[in-house]
Parts: sequence; C-alpha cells; structure tokens
Amino acid sequence: MKKIALITLLILFIDQASKFYIKTHFQLGESVPVLGQDWFRLTFVENPGMAYGFHFGGLIGKYFLVIVRLCLIGGMIYLFRKWLKEGIHSNYLLIPMAMILAGAIGNLIDGMFYGLIFDSGSVYEESIQRWIDYGGVSKVVPFGEGYSSFMKGCVVDMLHFPLVNWNVPENFPLIGGKHIEFFKYIFNVADSAITVGAALLLIFRKKAFPHGLEF
Repeated sequence: MKKIALITLLILFIDQASKFYIKTHFQLGESVPVLGQDWFRLTFVENPGMAYGFHFGGLIGKYFLVIVRLCLIGGMIYLFRKWLKEGIHSNYLLIPMAMILAGAIGNLIDGMFYGLIFDSGSVYEESIQRWIDYGGVSKVVPFGEGYSSFMKGCVVDMLHFPLVNWNVPENFPLIGGKHIEFFKYIFNVADSAITVGAALLLIFRKKAFPHGLEF
C-alpha cells in the first residue's frame, strides 16, 4: 500500500503544483514555448469537462463527471484493498492503477475546489448556455471566497505539443487553405497519468492480469 500511496501522492503533487503555477502566472489563452521549442508549449486553457478538453451538458454534465470520478476513485480504492488482501503485488498492475487513481483525483480536485480558492476562473452562464472566459491572472484567496462555488471549478490544462502546425497552400488538392495541427489537444499531468497508466495496463495486460481480469 505504501508504494501505491507514494506514486499517487507524487503525481498529485506535480499535477497540482503545475496547475497552481499556470493559474497564478499565466493569463487564460497565454502560450509560451518551452526552452525555445515551438513544438512544446505551455498554453493555459480551462476545461469544464473531461480530459483533453472534452465537455458536454453545461453544469449538469459537469456534476455528472464529478460523480463518475468519485465512483471511479472509490472503486479503485476498493480494488487496491482487495488485491493486496489477496496477496497481489504485481508492479505491472499496481503502478499503472496508481497512476490512473492519481490522475482521477487530480482533475477531481480542480473541478470541486478551484472555484472556492481562486479569485477568477471560467464560469457557466445559464442564459446563453456556455462557459465564459476571464481576463488577467488569478490569485489564491481564502477558502470559500473564490469566483464560484463547490463543484463549479474548471480543470487547468497547459501541456501543448503542436508537432505539426501547417497552413496548407491554397492550390493543394481537397484541403487547400486549411490549417492542420497535430497534436492540438491541451492537457495536464493528471490526464497524462491516466493515459500512460491505461496504456501500460493494455501493453502488459498478460502480466498485470495473468489469470484474467478479476474484480
């Protein structure tokens, strides 16, 4: 259990430290190259929904995602306790699962509490049914005195890898004049932990689950 806790806490610390830094030093939409490399940028966006910028259903969709994340976290803690009680200590299973757990908790913290501890952030406007951006750099305020209420905060994303950033010439067949960017999605450390953890489970599934997937 100590290994699981250590990995989870380490990822959570890196995730939250990076989000606090971006939130309190960048304006929303600001983008800067890392070490002068345009293919790796820190680009600050706020995401009211899932990983990699996906969201749906306004506040109802947001509340639904919070409930799903809570159920996921609770289910994973149950599985950890069950596996360890049964003597399962495979790193191929426990390390990726700890990464996924940390990522889920990291994004859950943003959505549940960031509206309570920062003075500014994106808010949902019911009259037009869309999220409204803000200007300036956020500051940390006493708990409960933030820009929004419980469960109405947005996830902070900043990792941006536009490896391909190309304006297609007008005379190019079919796609002339279009802009192509890959990878255009902006994400955070928590998203990365979930993605890498899931990929490791898939790659090493036979070692992680030598007797099949048992819950």
